[in-house]
Amino acid sequence: MKKEKLIFGGISEIRGSDGMGLIILLDEKKQRQLSIVCDKTILLQIQLRIEKSSVTKILLPEVLARQFKNNAELQYELIIDGIVDEQYRTLLYNTKTIESTLIRTSDAVLLSLIMSIPIYIESSLMSRQSAAYKKDIKGVSIPINTISDTMLSKALDKAIKEENYELASRLRDEILRRKNRQHF
Repeated sequence: MKKEKLIFGGISEIRGSDGMGLIILLDEKKQRQLSIVCDKTILLQIQLRIEKSSVTKILLPEVLARQFKNNAELQYELIIDGIVDEQYRTLLYNTKTIESTLIRTSDAVLLSLIMSIPIYIESSLMSRQSAAYKKDIKGVSIPINTISDTMLSKALDKAIKEENYELASRLRDEILRRKNRQHF
């Protein structure tokens, strides 16, 4: 599998959503970005690490990270290798034992920040799902195949209200595709 290393690019809240946010991961050259939808809890947890809050020293992730780091034989990497049910599929991969465990992608990013575990993405997935990265841009692209049904419906309503019929058509097609998939 050909893979690309990702670096943490930042977080932001999604305006108009109920406690949802985005995690931005960048390729190493900072030319492409991957947007990952996450809940407000993960946004808060990541924000605490960005701010280097002293409270994190006694939080469970840091306590466990210190315990794992004491065992120098453990070596991990995180790999985003697909999309399942409108979410990125991510594995915590032990490079010594060749064992892998599924992990929610937003949790994988938090784990990476805490333990300095590298995050990779399968190269063809990155090329399909990423958008050009522009520093200090106000809007961010989110791949339509990674947003929830609820968010998709809200986006469709907004596109119709704003008379953006091209976007509305794409959103409607994605909703229909998902409904057809459920019937099989």
